[in-house]
Amino acid sequence: MGNKKLRVACYGARGAYTYEAMEKQFGNREKEVIFCPLFEDVVKAVREGQADYGVVPMENSSTGGITEVYDLIQHYDCAIVGEQMVKIEHVLLGVPGATLDDIDTVYSHPQGFAQCREFFMEKRNWKQQPYFSTAQSAEKVAREGKKNQAAVASRTAGRLYGLQVLKDAIAFNSSNYTRFFIIGPAMEIADDADKITLVLSVRHESGALYHVLGYFFYGGMNMTHLESRPIKGKPFEYFFHIDVMGKLRNPANAQTLRGIESMSTYFKILGNYPSYTHKEES
Repeated sequence: MGNKKLRVACYGARGAYTYEAMEKQFGNREKEVIFCPLFEDVVKAVREGQADYGVVPMENSSTGGITEVYDLIQHYDCAIVGEQMVKIEHVLLGVPGATLDDIDTVYSHPQGFAQCREFFMEKRNWKQQPYFSTAQSAEKVAREGKKNQAAVASRTAGRLYGLQVLKDAIAFNSSNYTRFFIIGPAMEIADDADKITLVLSVRHESGALYHVLGYFFYGGMNMTHLESRPIKGKPFEYFFHIDVMGKLRNPANAQTLRGIESMSTYFKILGNYPSYTHKEES
């Protein structure tokens, strides 16, 4: 990725989990961070040349895939060049001096609420207000300074915006992780790239998907993720977004993918990049 100053579009704000993923990916590289309130803003910034790279969440271990991200990467013709994994540790944040008894309104991203649903089952009288991101929710609560307002976000966000922790560890899954995509305007295939993300569609007939996926099995390629998305204008027909372990430069893997492409009505490789597991083990 060279030594020039990077421009990185990052979903959310300072203190967001996406920001942590960006720091893990780019380390101490000199960079200008462009914060974006919407997933689409991140992808557009990369596509239109306003950013060299973008960082977006795409899957949570508790609540599953963030399907909008798949659609945006495909729609704007961006490429996946890396992935990161961040442990999600939600806390309830309020202004200094507030207590749980003061709270009646809570802000967070919808995913934040979903990942803490058991906690909020016990707080049915609280109003849950969806907001752009967890970090932006913390910033809003801090900016407005109202004792009745709280945010679901990280401890880091609380520290950055001067909030106090009202309740610790409110996510229902203590092993809660989010996977993030690092996207660019074009594919970058590093020597240690070992994961491929692709999107395909198949004929709308019995057994079509089964036969296509069989290529992965017989080709010895381990499929790690499968997500379906409806095709606009074609009711009950779908794009399938697939993650599989493999290397485009490996002749056997390339042959398997050519076989899959021949069986598909639409086929596109979105990226071949180093997996998070690979980086952690190296």
